[in-house]
Amino acid sequence: MEADTDGQLRREAAEYYRSHRVPQRMEEALNALFPLRPADLYGELANYFSKFSKAPVICKLAGRKVLDGVGQPTLEVEIYCTIKNYEKRICSAVISSHYQIPEKALSERTEADEKERNDSVTTAVEWVNESLNTMLRDLKPTDQCEIDKMLGEYFSKKVEEKKEIEKEEEEEDNTPSLTSCAPSAVALSGQKKEAKAGKKPSTERTIPPAEPSESVLCGSLAIGATSLAVARAGASINRIPLYSHIALLKRNQDSPKEMTLPLPMVTLLSCEKCSAAKLKLVKEVMLIPPIQLSLKQGIERALDIQKEMMRLLEPAGKAQPSPQLADSKKGRARQKEKKDSPPALKRVSHLGCLITGCDNLEQPLLLMQTACNNIGLELGTDMYLAINCAAHELMDYVKGKYEILTGTFKSPDEMVDVYVELVNKFPSIIALVDPLRKEDRQQWNNVCCALGSKCYLIAEDAATNTSKIKADQNTNIPMCSGIVLKYVNQTKVSDLVELSGLLDGQRHITILGSPDGESSDDSLVDLAVGLGARFVKLGGLSRGERVTKYNRLLAIEEELAKNRTLRYDANFEFTDFAEESQPEKQGPEVPAPPQQDSAPAQLSVPALQGHSAPAQLPESSTLT
Repeated sequence: MEADTDGQLRREAAEYYRSHRVPQRMEEALNALFPLRPADLYGELANYFSKFSKAPVICKLAGRKVLDGVGQPTLEVEIYCTIKNYEKRICSAVISSHYQIPEKALSERTEADEKERNDSVTTAVEWVNESLNTMLRDLKPTDQCEIDKMLGEYFSKKVEEKKEIEKEEEEEDNTPSLTSCAPSAVALSGQKKEAKAGKKPSTERTIPPAEPSESVLCGSLAIGATSLAVARAGASINRIPLYSHIALLKRNQDSPKEMTLPLPMVTLLSCEKCSAAKLKLVKEVMLIPPIQLSLKQGIERALDIQKEMMRLLEPAGKAQPSPQLADSKKGRARQKEKKDSPPALKRVSHLGCLITGCDNLEQPLLLMQTACNNIGLELGTDMYLAINCAAHELMDYVKGKYEILTGTFKSPDEMVDVYVELVNKFPSIIALVDPLRKEDRQQWNNVCCALGSKCYLIAEDAATNTSKIKADQNTNIPMCSGIVLKYVNQTKVSDLVELSGLLDGQRHITILGSPDGESSDDSLVDLAVGLGARFVKLGGLSRGERVTKYNRLLAIEEELAKNRTLRYDANFEFTDFAEESQPEKQGPEVPAPPQQDSAPAQLSVPALQGHSAPAQLPESSTLT
């Protein structure tokens, strides 16, 4: 009886292994490995058979509250997969918060923001550990598009649920509240909501009112963090870097033969809007290395300028010039420069840069010029500048003007003249970020036509959120050279892939930017490289959460150079908006020249021109 049972088990085992082709593959493995005679035979056998194992699938998501680089709560998502019948932690991703860090804020407002942030993170943790954990179980992390689609549907469902709740609350309340419904742009800007009796209200009506700020659904962090974690897990399972995984997603699994690195916008100075200083217009002064330098050389050069800037900003009594300059005329001149320089506050901004206060628009630029000259560099040749104007923070809605200096106001039209004069006086400036509010679209058109052929006009706050742009290509984006994309809230990896392709088709440049509340997660750099972004805006060369990303960028450059897949662009390319608008002025009888890249009017961009580059640069390439 026992013999019959054993015989039955042997037959079942033989049939089981034959059905899975185990004897055949075992013979193939032994025949393939014998000529190689590997030192670790069983290890090589394991590698050989691993390609026949089932694809890893998600078995668990784990969300938790962590702290970002400024000590504020944010969300981390871990991905666990079933691999070869075992549960294994694959990776994690931390998403940055969208909340801005104000220089000055009322204690009540700060407490309200902190409560809102905590509630959002707590809700996101619940979404991840409960609903999303169940929804994504047994899915392959390599199926990014399918998972992102499910995440998008889940988020849409949550939005509808919130609308239903708000509708029920309104019906129960049954008392209209105009104050709570009307967008209060004045309150956001710190100005009074109503003007005093007189002529001022008529001035207020001459500017477009501020558009209501985008509402953020409590818990939306869960969507972006989960999508990013899935992307990292997919790259890990495929045993490729995240930037290569993103590039494959963008190119429909067609691996690029060469890749370019985004140029860093390195924040060096932050001009704090404090009471002691008058200048309000310049939020950040950023360095852009010339194209002919490697990334490593460019960052080293930026560090040299930062060291010299720190020396210039030291108080005159504590200044310690280098020994070789201490007794020379140049050293004495440098001491005088320090006395004439704006005072530095002895702290580093949350953006990882030096903080100082200035009294006029030219002062920080002349300071940059002096720092470069002192170490033998020339602005406009050895280093370029970009300015984050953050003009949306400066609008006085009572006067209908921007307060660029304390007590000095400029209308939107006058702001265009200010920028034209500034760029003409300092041609080393090749990028202006948010020079105007997004509502001042006519002035965006004017400044683009005036400066677009020699300067990038970039929308950061002036561009709406990523998901809305992707959903509606005709959304209200002003005419600009490019857009800063940020990975926050419900933004998904697929959203960035799709939107960057759209911007490429419109010949906009793509800039990946880090928000104020940055984390130590360096995925943003891989996203920028994989998407083919032109610039990456990471902040300064201080603070761990910022430097981590620069180190990742350097590591990718080294890896691409080693693999001989690194390609450098020949030149800066700018948009000649004025040339594009000329055919439209000739009337309907003269047909406009056909364009290969057709697009909605709000996003269409004309042909590009090259920036005048140093003599050692190769000739500018022509885009067709």
